[in-house]
Amino acid sequence: MNRPLPSKELLDSVFLTIQPAPEAWEWIQREILASTGSIHNEEHAHLIDANIGVLWASTGFAKQGRVVLGQAEQLMFRAGGWQKARQEQQMREWFGEEPEFLITLAADYCAQCSDAEFCALIEHELFHIAHKLDKYGAPAFTQDGLPKLEMRGHDVEEFVGVVRRYGASDDVQQLIDAASRPPEVAKINISRACGTCLLKSA
Repeated sequence: MNRPLPSKELLDSVFLTIQPAPEAWEWIQREILASTGSIHNEEHAHLIDANIGVLWASTGFAKQGRVVLGQAEQLMFRAGGWQKARQEQQMREWFGEEPEFLITLAADYCAQCSDAEFCALIEHELFHIAHKLDKYGAPAFTQDGLPKLEMRGHDVEEFVGVVRRYGASDDVQQLIDAASRPPEVAKINISRACGTCLLKSA
């Protein structure tokens, strides 16, 4: 099954346009979250029953000198009255309900990036939605037995220049160690989950 792709209509939009991407969420559930998925990652097990909506944005946007290609967020309405009602209505029209979390993907990037880059972007956003810990450091659950979820930041936040001049901190060293090993997801698994790009280059 090929990876989900945004519509040509969205890519041709002259405005920054947002559209729901239920096919992307279905692909994530099937290929990454399900234990039978071709690029299954058990680190996302807490998301199996999560209420997540996925959106395409026609383009990325600039923030702090970089282009944002994906964003995960906990859905919060910071307005009341009609503004809140309008926002809630938009979510229901897009998803049939109000999701707890949203993942937005830059359609122009996703339409042309490699399969591996697409999978990496998806998993990056999934990693931002973490299983919340209780006061004892154990995974927390709701009264219904579902994982409590929360947003989390990146594992490592550092400048290349600092590492070059002063060496790696413990967090950066863990990233270096991970980068020095072969990827856990083989190209053949990515091609099975995403499409034909890597089959052509293999």
